Amino acid sequence: MANYDEFKKKAKETLDTIADVSVDAYKMAEEKARILAKKTKLRAGIVNDKATIRRLSVELGSTYYKMYKDNPAPEFEKICVEITGAYERITDKEKEIEELKNLATQKAEDASTPDDKKPEE
Repeated sequence: MANYDEFKKKAKETLDTIADVSVDAYKMAEEKARILAKKTKLRAGIVNDKATIRRLSVELGSTYYKMYKDNPAPEFEKICVEITGAYERITDKEKEIEELKNLATQKAEDASTPDDKKPEE
């Protein structure tokens, strides 16, 4: 009987030790998960704040350009000139696109008119 009682006692001690270790491991895992969740939330907040800064910086630059493009502060003059040049190039390219559209439309109309119905030139 002594062997059985010793075995029972040893088994209980082992189970208590395993239970204690399991509880400690659970608590440690729970704490790590809580910390990871907090870090993730903070990182997401940083990403959102950086996006806000980028958006507002663009808005600020756009507002400054609209207000002072003709008379910018010396440190912004080069940038304003470059922006104005880019706007002018865009306008030129848009005009060229419109001319190409008109040319394509005219060629399509000419191609659809039979030779015998074309006006005399």
